[in-house]
Amino acid sequence: MLNKQLQRIKTISEYHRVRGLPPPAHPLISLIDYSTIEHSADTNLISWAFDFYTISLKRNFNAKIKYGQQEYDFDEGVMFFIAPGQVISIEVSNDPSKKKSGWMLLIHPDFLWNTPLAKAITRYEYFDYSVNEALFLSDKEEATTIALFKTIEQEYRANIDKFSQNIIIAQLELLFSYAERFYHRQFITRKITNHQVLSRLEDILTNWFNSDDLVRKGLPTVQHITQVLNISPGYLSGLLKVLTGQSTQQHIHEKLIQKAKEKLSTTDLTVSEIAYELGFDYPQSFSKLFKTKTNLSPLEFRQSFKT
Repeated sequence: MLNKQLQRIKTISEYHRVRGLPPPAHPLISLIDYSTIEHSADTNLISWAFDFYTISLKRNFNAKIKYGQQEYDFDEGVMFFIAPGQVISIEVSNDPSKKKSGWMLLIHPDFLWNTPLAKAITRYEYFDYSVNEALFLSDKEEATTIALFKTIEQEYRANIDKFSQNIIIAQLELLFSYAERFYHRQFITRKITNHQVLSRLEDILTNWFNSDDLVRKGLPTVQHITQVLNISPGYLSGLLKVLTGQSTQQHIHEKLIQKAKEKLSTTDLTVSEIAYELGFDYPQSFSKLFKTKTNLSPLEFRQSFKT
């Protein structure tokens, strides 16, 4: 495989220039009609890194995008979010029978300066979800998104005054809130895929708790689990919250408590021996966690089980 040349685009004006587009109406925010962008054969040889946020909604995008460590085939009405500094690559397979369409909203971080959104935007987890999960929209959701895009464009193309930035920021916050709703809906409606993830998570934890890894390495970390699943920590946590009401860490602890109850009720091992087998260096730490989760100490649980 050829090593791709990395091209970093620092400004929205530079992106317009590289793509052969007219100069942007505003230097820090721009809505681009995707049908006006041409992908040359050289596109497949380049990786990109943008110093601004990119929010894309694309149709008939006959290409594979690699973002992080995952490849995707993007189909009808797919939306995805890319944070500044992320490296992406595109492998285009041009199909003249399909007319690509859609929108790209580019937002430079400087536009958010001195607004609450400058900090809040980093908390929207779907900028991480894009690593492994694009957003599939219904027709109604797509219409809502495009309407917000066009409202933002209309405002920044109008005469800029002291109200302009606040109005655009309010529209962006609304756009991000809708995106959260759409992602939450996707967690629920894509049940087969989601439960496959949950099943794989259970297999990972079961194998870990039944192996020597527990003694040698302690509890599995969230980072380890998400690397094995090849999904982002934020996405897994959000998915588990919807499906189980627990975070990933809480899910790990739940599995630990189940294993502890099994050992307390079926063996004569001391609490200290069980704590060691479960990867704890100090029995007191195990006992404290067990009581926090069950309202009983390990000994109280064992005694109640036997009476």
